Amino acid sequence: MRGRTGGYAVREFFSVTMRHRAAAFWAALLCIALATSAITFAFIGAPVKAALPNDNVHMGVASCGGTTCHGRQEADGKVVRQDEILRWQEPSSPTGAHSRAYAVLSEPRGREIAARLGIGPATSAGECLGCHADAPPVGKRGAQFRMSDGVGCEACHGGASEWLASHRAVGGTHAANVARGMVPLDRTQVKAAVCLDCHFGSADGGQFVTHRIMAAGHPRISFELDLFSTLQQHHNEDADYAARKGRTNNVRVWAVGQAMALDRALSLYANPTYGTEGAFPEFYFYDCHSCHRRIEDTDNFKPTAQANPGRPIAPGTPPFNDENMIMLSAAARVAAPVLAARFDADSKAFHRANTESRAAALAAGSRLRSTAQALAAAFGSASFDRAKTMAIIETISGEAITPRFTDYTGSTQSVMAVDTLLNAMVNAGQVPPGSAQAIRGDINRAYAAVKDPNDYRPLDFRRALGSAVRTIRTLR
Repeated sequence: MRGRTGGYAVREFFSVTMRHRAAAFWAALLCIALATSAITFAFIGAPVKAALPNDNVHMGVASCGGTTCHGRQEADGKVVRQDEILRWQEPSSPTGAHSRAYAVLSEPRGREIAARLGIGPATSAGECLGCHADAPPVGKRGAQFRMSDGVGCEACHGGASEWLASHRAVGGTHAANVARGMVPLDRTQVKAAVCLDCHFGSADGGQFVTHRIMAAGHPRISFELDLFSTLQQHHNEDADYAARKGRTNNVRVWAVGQAMALDRALSLYANPTYGTEGAFPEFYFYDCHSCHRRIEDTDNFKPTAQANPGRPIAPGTPPFNDENMIMLSAAARVAAPVLAARFDADSKAFHRANTESRAAALAAGSRLRSTAQALAAAFGSASFDRAKTMAIIETISGEAITPRFTDYTGSTQSVMAVDTLLNAMVNAGQVPPGSAQAIRGDINRAYAAVKDPNDYRPLDFRRALGSAVRTIRTLR
């Protein structure tokens, strides 16, 4: 595991607090991808499709479970840990959420959601299996494949039939495995695309949680690439890993993940299959808590909604979920200043266009998506040193950004970002672990400020976040 100076525990704590509406929050938000060709990346106008018919045969988790491969009881392998399946099966922590994904469909909540939706058993419903299991076509399932394995190895690494032998061969290389169909998850954009297939949605059936599904009881979708990658990491990033795949730059992972999350949202929003629900827009794309507020009919009523300078829309207008836009605005000001003003202008234009017509929103969304793609490319080649990382942290809590923390979702992204960026500096050796640990209490208080969306208070959150960042500033 990468050193997290207590961040792992705090992030796990946060995952639990986010589950007040859902048992097994992490198991409900699963990443799956079935083909290298689906996400060997070039930005395109159409929504990304994850599962393609030319994916290799999925051999099943058991094909990876030998004691000379990934099935050991202890992490004593010379090249890789070799206890990866044991970690994947961790029964109680987010690390094992993927292995529990199929099983939760049979639990009371899973059965109740399926009953409300009228889709039959959740364990056989396509709306569920697309993300709660590795579900290749029947003809692409090997002898040891089991749907009950949940989101198994090949759900993210790709069908192994063509690369399983070369993967374990003496002298085999990662490049050779990728050439045979292994998904190159060491590439940030590829990993983001894979995870977003379920942690936001794809254009394939069974990988999109509609507002209707959430109304039946499914938790709200939330995603931050570096945080989720850490929680699901089953490998050590040691010297051998670095030699084969290079070191991970956690700030880059975070920034690219934010850009690609917005790109994915806009691509699916433009898809008429997902963008509308009868006479209404698909409310999945909008900020839940802008509408789910307390209603009072008294003379003393005071609106709980606050004006948001990033969203030039009238009161009572459902705003497009802007959590990723806020984080991208902060990152762009530091790491891609040439694009920052353009991105802010495009974001505001998109919000405004949503109040005009769907045609106007689609046109503005296309321009915003193009800018998000440009930011992803800029972040992918940027050098995120200590100074830039500190500057992004301060920007998130600065005067240009904090007035936009008027709703719960953007605030949860910001506290995850501050934690992620601080831990990134520790991982890079830019901040001593002891110094970071000393300010963990301040970050915990910021997490506590977004513990309950029903009790979210913007001013209190801004104070908590500002206090944490002021303490981090002392590390300069």
